[in-house]
Amino acid sequence: MDEIKRRIRTIANFPKPGIMFRDITTLLGDPFGFRKVVDELVQPYAGQPISKVAGIEARGFILGGAVAHQLSVGFVPVRKKGKLPWETISAKYELEYGFDQVEIHADAVQKGDRVLIVDDLIATGGTADATVRLVRLAGGEVIGCIFVIDLPDLGGRKKLEAAGVPTKALCSFEGH
Repeated sequence: MDEIKRRIRTIANFPKPGIMFRDITTLLGDPFGFRKVVDELVQPYAGQPISKVAGIEARGFILGGAVAHQLSVGFVPVRKKGKLPWETISAKYELEYGFDQVEIHADAVQKGDRVLIVDDLIATGGTADATVRLVRLAGGEVIGCIFVIDLPDLGGRKKLEAAGVPTKALCSFEGH
């Protein structure tokens, strides 16, 4: 996964001091890198019975859309509160100071749908955990969560796995 990792730019002290922001726009802008990351995200699930891919706003839209296309399944956009134009269901998650919410359309996931959740990065696991709860609330089964980057020091992957969700990442970076 060094081919993927070296195409990810690290920006120190963004969005605040002490944070090392892992910027995948450099990976997405590289034709080989983008193709490689999509292929690697798809490979563990090729041939499995999957109904939908849920992509978490915003970079999860790019990756999840490409993964859904490759798997020939539907795509579910997981958005921040108030961004979807029709009836929604929502789940709250905790931030450093307060709470936020993610939503999906009420009819985006049907009872029995097998859903793969995709995003660029797993940190504390708040948005991914909320997305798992949304899919389950709608009657779907989460078959896994997959990310390009894991920040293991923040514990998000362990949180998802403790909730019974198989979780994978293509690479990891230490720290925040």
